[in-house]
Amino acid sequence: MSNRFPGAEDDDLGPPPPPFRIDRRRPELKSFGNLNRWIGVAVFLLVLFIVLNVAKGLYVDWLWFDGAGFRSVYATRLTTQIYLFLGGAAIFLGYFGFNVFLAGRLAVRNPVPGLSDEEAAAIRRLILLALVAGTIFLAVIFGAIAAGKWDIVLRFLNRESFGIEDPQFGKDVGFYVFTLPGLRAAYGRLMGAAVITTVIVAALYLFRYITSGADASAVRQTKIHLSALLVAVIALFIWRYWLNTFEINFSETGVVFGAAYTDIHARLVFLYVGMALGVITAAVLLISMIRGTIMLPIGAMIGWALIAIVGGAVYPASVQRLTVLPNELEKERQYIERNIEMTRIAFGLNEIEERPYPAEENVSDAEINAEENAETLGNIRLLDVRPLLQTYNQIQTIRPLYQFLDVDIDRYVIDGVRRQVMVSARELSPSLLPVEAQSWVNQRLQFTHGYGAVVSPVNEVVQEGLPDILFGDIPVNDKTAEGDFNVTRPEIYYGEQPDHYVIVKTSAQEFNYPVGDGNVQTVFEGDSGVGIGNIFRKLVFAWEFQDFNILISSSLGDDSRILWRRNIQERINTLAPFLTLDEDPYLVIVGGQFFWIQDAYTTTDRFPYSQPAPGGYNYVRNSVKVVVNAYDGTTTLYLNDESDPIIRSYARIFPKLFTPLDEMPTELREHLRYPEDLFLAQVNQYRTYHIQDPGVLYNKEDIWSIPRELFEDTEVLVEPYYVIMRLPGEDQAEFILILPLTPARRENTIAWVAARSDEPNLGKLLSFRFPTDSLVFGPRQIESRIDQDTAISGQFSLWNQSGSRVIRGNLLMIPIGNGIIFVEPIYLQAETSQLPELKRVIVVNGNEIAMEETLQESLEVIFGGEAPTLPSLDPTGSPQPTTTQPTATPSPAGPTPTPSTSGPPSTLSELAAEASAAFERAQEALRAGDFATYGDEIAQVELLIQQIVELSE
Repeated sequence: MSNRFPGAEDDDLGPPPPPFRIDRRRPELKSFGNLNRWIGVAVFLLVLFIVLNVAKGLYVDWLWFDGAGFRSVYATRLTTQIYLFLGGAAIFLGYFGFNVFLAGRLAVRNPVPGLSDEEAAAIRRLILLALVAGTIFLAVIFGAIAAGKWDIVLRFLNRESFGIEDPQFGKDVGFYVFTLPGLRAAYGRLMGAAVITTVIVAALYLFRYITSGADASAVRQTKIHLSALLVAVIALFIWRYWLNTFEINFSETGVVFGAAYTDIHARLVFLYVGMALGVITAAVLLISMIRGTIMLPIGAMIGWALIAIVGGAVYPASVQRLTVLPNELEKERQYIERNIEMTRIAFGLNEIEERPYPAEENVSDAEINAEENAETLGNIRLLDVRPLLQTYNQIQTIRPLYQFLDVDIDRYVIDGVRRQVMVSARELSPSLLPVEAQSWVNQRLQFTHGYGAVVSPVNEVVQEGLPDILFGDIPVNDKTAEGDFNVTRPEIYYGEQPDHYVIVKTSAQEFNYPVGDGNVQTVFEGDSGVGIGNIFRKLVFAWEFQDFNILISSSLGDDSRILWRRNIQERINTLAPFLTLDEDPYLVIVGGQFFWIQDAYTTTDRFPYSQPAPGGYNYVRNSVKVVVNAYDGTTTLYLNDESDPIIRSYARIFPKLFTPLDEMPTELREHLRYPEDLFLAQVNQYRTYHIQDPGVLYNKEDIWSIPRELFEDTEVLVEPYYVIMRLPGEDQAEFILILPLTPARRENTIAWVAARSDEPNLGKLLSFRFPTDSLVFGPRQIESRIDQDTAISGQFSLWNQSGSRVIRGNLLMIPIGNGIIFVEPIYLQAETSQLPELKRVIVVNGNEIAMEETLQESLEVIFGGEAPTLPSLDPTGSPQPTTTQPTATPSPAGPTPTPSTSGPPSTLSELAAEASAAFERAQEALRAGDFATYGDEIAQVELLIQQIVELSE
C-alpha cells in the first residue's frame, strides 16, 4: 500500500481515497443522527404530555360547568377559543410560513461552501427542520394568544349601542367599548406576525450572503421580498395611526382626563400627518422595488421618524407651554365641560337627586318623639362589625374548627316588626383541626362544611354588654317568638371560606355538628359537583388535583361526587370572568335555607372623557345580582340593570347565563341592597363632580372629602353605614346606606349622600346638601368635643388604667327631622380577654353630650331632662355634682362675627391680627365647653382668612 498523500498521481492505485477529515467526521454524523432521533422522541413525549394536560384541564372544566348547570356557557367560550386558536395559528402559519419558505429556498440551497453533497444535505435538513419546528411553535403561541382574546372578540361580534356620542368625533361610546378594543387586538396580532416574519426573513437572507455571497438574481429577489414585507409593516403602522386618533379621547396630559386643547390642536394633527407620511413611505418602497435604489426609501423612513418625533413630542410641548399655560382655563374650558358631562354619565352621578337639608343645630324634642321617627331610633346600630366579629368568634364558634369571617348588615321581619340585624355565617376551616387530625380523610371526606349562622339585632345587648342572639348556637336555635328563621338546611358547603375540594357521598360519613362529647353525622343530599364513580374520572381528578389518594381511596363509591370551586367568588369568577365582584357578599336566610347574595359590576376603562376611578375603570354599573345556594352551590345570575349596554352584549353572547330580575323570588328580593363598593366609587367621584361649572372645577374651589373619625384610638375614614331611617320628605322608613361629606381640608359637614335599598326605589341615590352660610359640625369635630368633655375623658382614663382598654366604635351621624344627632358606642375589653363588651352609648345633640349605659338612657338625659349617671370632673380630675345641661338655644343661621372696637380691619396686618384674636377666643370657648361660640369664632377666622387671600391677589 502506498503512503502517498491523497491526490498524488498514481494510475495503478485507482481513485484517491476521500480526504482524511471527512472520514473523521462520518462517525460523528452518524452519532448526530442518533441523537436527533432521541431528541425527536423526547420532543414527541413532551408535546404529548402538554396536549394531554391541556385536554385534561378542558375535560375537568367541562364537567364542572356541566355540574353547575352552565354547559352551554362553557361550550360557547370553548368553541370561540378553539376557532380563535385555529384561526390565529393558521393566519400566522400562512403568512410566516409562506415568506420563510421563499427566503429559505435561497438561503439553505448551499448553506456552507466546501461541504460534500451528503453533508450539505444533512445541514439543509437540519435547517429546514428547525424552520418548520420554529414556525409551528410560533403558530401555536400566536394561536394561544388569539384564543385568550375570546372575550374581546365576542364583545366585538355582539356590539351594543350606548346611545351616547363622544364629544370629539361624534362616535357612539359603544365604538370605544366594543369595536376599538377588537380592532386593536387584531392590529397587535398582525403587527407581531409582520415584524417577526420580516426579522426572520432578513436573518435568512443575511445568513445566505455571509455563507455563500450574493449574485444579481439573489439580490433582486431579496430586495423585492423585503420591500414587500416592509410595505406590509408600514400599512399596519398607518392603521395604528388611525386607531390612535380615537385613543386621544383617553389622554391624561390635560388638566382633566380626556383629549385637551394640545391633544386636539397638536397631537391629533400629527397623527394625520403620520398617516400621510406612512403612505408616502410605502409608495417610495414600491417604486424602489422597480427602479432599484435604496437611498430613497431610507431617506423617506428617516424623514418619517424625525417628523414623528417632532410632531409627537416637541410641537405638542411647545403648544402646551406657549399657548395653553398662559390661558389655561380659557383654552381648556370646553374640554373640562366634556370631562364633567361624561364622568357624571359614566358613574351615574347625573341621576343623583339633590335636595336641600336645613341641618339645624339641634334635633328638637318634638322631632325625637315624633312617631314617624320611631323606626329610625329603634334601629340605630350600636354594634360595630369588628368588635362583634371578635365576640362571635369567642362565644359562637363552639368548636375551634369553626370560624366567622365577616359580619353583614341586613333587615328582617322579626316577631312582626322589621328590624336591622347583624348576620354572620359559621364556616368550617379544616386547617384549624389539630395537626394530628389533619388526615386526608378528615380534610376531604369528613369535615366538609360549615354549620349555621348567628343573627343579632344591631341595637340590643344582654348581660355584660354581649350581643343578643336571635338565631345561633349548635344545633341551630331560633330564639324569635314566632320562629321567623325556621332554618331546615343549616349546612354551608359553599361560602367565603372554602378554598379546597371535598368529596361527598362516600362511605366515610360527614361531620355535621358536635353534641356533647360526640358528633352528629350527615350525608350530602344535593346533586351539585361531579360524579367520580369510575376509574377514568378518578384518574383524571387525581391528576388535576395532584392527589393520588383520589385514585386509591376505598371510601369512594359509585355515587361519590367531588365538589370544588366552593368559594363563592371563585365560583362566580369562573362562570363570568368578565364581571367585577363586590368585596362583600352577604348571607341571607330565606325559606329555611342559606343563600349568598353577591353584587357584580360591569366596568370598562374605555368611556371617553370619563375620569378614571382608583381601580382604573371609568364606567361602572351594578348590572348583576348573583345568588348562590350555600348548601348545593346552585348559582343564578340575575340581570339587575338591563339598560347597561355591556351586560346586554354578554346576555346576547351567553343567553342561558342570565335570568331576569323579575324571576327572583320575592323573599330574596326583599334582601337586595345598594352595594357598598359601588356607593364608594360613586361618592368618590361625586366629591369632585358635584361641581358642574368648569371654572369652579378648574380652581378646585368646592372639592369635598370623606370625613375622618376615631375608631379604637386610630383616626380612620368614616365608612358608609346601613341604617333604617325615614328620609326627609318621605312617608316611611327605608333601609339605606349613608355617608356624610366635608369640604376639602375642613372638618365641618357639607352634605350627606344616601343610597336606597328598598323597592321601588332600589338603586336610587339622594344627596342632601347643607346651607352654605352655617357651620355644621362633622364627625371629627364631634370626636374632639367628646374628648373635651371632662366627665367622659376622665372615665376613659379610669377604664384604660384598670386593666381594660376602651374601644371607640363607629360614630354614626343620624339625620332626624331637620337636625342631626351623633351616636357612638363605647366598648370595654379586658387586657386578658378577646371579648369586647358594649358598656356605654354616647349621644351628641348640638351642644349636649350624654354617655349612658343604653341609647335610650342617653336620649332621656338629653331630651327627657334625666340626670346623667356619669359624674362630671373638674380640671383636676375630682368628681363634681352632676347637673342636667339645658337645651341650647339654636343660633341664627350663619356665623356671628365678634365685634371689633377699632372698626373693620382693612390691611393685611390688621386682618391677620383679628384672625389670631378670633382663633384665641375660639380656643377659650372650646376649653369652656361653649361650642356655639367656638363654631362662630372659627367661622369668623375662615372669613378673615378669605379676606386676606383676596387682598393678597
